[in-house]
Amino acid sequence: MSETGTEKIFGMEPETGRWTLVILGMIINLCLGAIYSWSVFVQPLTDYFTHTLGQQVSASEILLPFSVFLAFFAVAMPFTGKYIDRYGPRNVTIVGGILTGLGWLLASFAQSVSMLYVMYGVIGGIGVGIAYGVPVAVSARWFPDKRGLAVGLTVLGFGFSAFLTANIAGLFISLYGVMNTFRIFGIVFVVLTILLALPLKFPPSGWVPKGWTPPILKPGEQKSCEMNRSQMLKTTSFYGLWCCYFIGCLAGLTAISIAKPVGTEIVHIGAGLAIFLVGFFAIFNGGGRPVFGALTDRFTPRNTAIASFLLIACAALIMWQIPTEPVYILAFALLWGCLGGWLAIAPATCGSYFGTCDYPRCYGVLFLAYGAGAIAGPQLAGFIKTSSGSYLGVFPCVLVLAIIGIGIAALTLKPPRAP
Repeated sequence: MSETGTEKIFGMEPETGRWTLVILGMIINLCLGAIYSWSVFVQPLTDYFTHTLGQQVSASEILLPFSVFLAFFAVAMPFTGKYIDRYGPRNVTIVGGILTGLGWLLASFAQSVSMLYVMYGVIGGIGVGIAYGVPVAVSARWFPDKRGLAVGLTVLGFGFSAFLTANIAGLFISLYGVMNTFRIFGIVFVVLTILLALPLKFPPSGWVPKGWTPPILKPGEQKSCEMNRSQMLKTTSFYGLWCCYFIGCLAGLTAISIAKPVGTEIVHIGAGLAIFLVGFFAIFNGGGRPVFGALTDRFTPRNTAIASFLLIACAALIMWQIPTEPVYILAFALLWGCLGGWLAIAPATCGSYFGTCDYPRCYGVLFLAYGAGAIAGPQLAGFIKTSSGSYLGVFPCVLVLAIIGIGIAALTLKPPRAP
């Protein structure tokens, strides 16, 4: 036992060993975040259903498994929150990891796009929804002193995932075919998430790092408060944060779902370079999480949210007006980075505004904004592509939403009053 009365973590004092839990959470999220490599699967799946099975599929249909996966991911999170404390982070993560891998594995046997919706979208999405919030909750509780940074690093793996999985998927698809790639990914994800989940645990109630005391409030600042989910739902701050989260996720998930086809169809780069760039953009998605998490700690959620929307607006504007290869790379790097940013801003703000006593359930409800953005964004892109023949019309829509987001953030993002 350490001087704080907390068991050591991998033989280290909790103040040091807790960083290993962040690393484990990061790697678990790397497995869960393979969904972000979906744009690499779009054309191979289209070719498989069209040429191998003789079925005609539209752009919206082939993007829908991505939306279904992320929607069930978001819906599963609120229902999972109450079980994390009851059964422990280790067990909940293992269940989620098995379902995630099973979703990828069963997808390899799909004989129609509708089967893919169920096998991949529903089963895999629920699995990620169960597992994703656990490492985030673990980091939030172990790091009251560096919550934004720790949460940002934990979810970095989810955003960074496509850097590895997109390139691995592209290689495996060329070697083994698209369905065998689903199968390989599924098996690997089951094994890895089970092994990585075993050390996960929460600190004892009331634990704080040695030598740390809560910061003294500046004049005009309000003390953060502890709220349960029902109390949170009565605050204006929650609805403002939910709307901002929705807009940030819609913009980013749209960019993720169409990154490769926009590169090949609008700016006319080669398919190999497009796959490489999907992995390149993932660096920004992953890196945006600790960066925006740290900015949230330093400059307040409101100011960080406004900065994010300004970047999204600039990216959408230049891509709409100057659709060239350099602009494409810059704009999509910003959009992917800002999505990563919102996946740190939102959980860190949730802990800061509403406390951590009921954090898994509170953040689970907030995370529904991610699911709504996952449905609305890619389907909006598919509709625009089907109706106009091009994805270019997506970007003025994103620009308008970003401007709306700036207004919502400026008016509503502030700490709520204690209940």
